[in-house]
Amino acid sequence: MESYSDLEVWKQAKDLVRQIYERSKAFPKEEQFGLTNQLRRAAVSIPFNIAEGCGRNHVKDSIQLFYIARGSLYEVETQVLIAYDLKYVSAGDLDNAMVRIKSCKRLLSDFINYFQEQSTGHSATTVNEQLVDYNAGIESLPPKN
Repeated sequence: MESYSDLEVWKQAKDLVRQIYERSKAFPKEEQFGLTNQLRRAAVSIPFNIAEGCGRNHVKDSIQLFYIARGSLYEVETQVLIAYDLKYVSAGDLDNAMVRIKSCKRLLSDFINYFQEQSTGHSATTVNEQLVDYNAGIESLPPKN
């Protein structure tokens, strides 16, 4: 693994951003500076914070940014549910978003847990060093069905 952009969690989060932007185009004009703006800002915060966390020199700083990304993910989930309640998104769009959000939650939680476990007693001091170890561990897992 050479970069944060190789991480499945980052790829999934980035795809969620695309999905949010596409769906929020149809929100009412009066929501442009309300829910639309909030939803988009929270969504882009997820891959932004994963990327920034991977660029930090110290694992503890990185983990904090990964937690911020997770908080933004929960914020997006709530905003999507509100958009559904307001009938800005269809049931199908809600289901699609929730599948992506659930996947991102699992991947991000696994990612955070890995770095927390590795941060104590690990010889690697930067996230980039640990990304190599993380990727090696993921590649050795059997595929999920």
